[in-house]
Amino acid sequence: MNIAKKWVLALVLVGSIAGGALGGTLLHAASSNAQTSSTTSTTSNGSSSSTPSATFKPNENATHEANESAQREAQEDAGQVPTVP
Repeated sequence: MNIAKKWVLALVLVGSIAGGALGGTLLHAASSNAQTSSTTSTTSNGSSSSTPSATFKPNENATHEANESAQREAQEDAGQVPTVP
């Protein structure tokens, strides 16, 4: 093996080791900062139900309404997220 091939092999090995060490460091730092603090909130009545902040908007398209069951339509009319097909 000539001297140029030895240098290329040595540079590839050093680059692989350095890249692996850098990648491991970055992954470790990213995963250790995934959850730095946790906050909990309780409602005034003590229940822990999680309700979405956005309001439900039913699909009132005529083709959608034609395929809907009466139970689903009743849930949509009541402002609830439908749980029946």
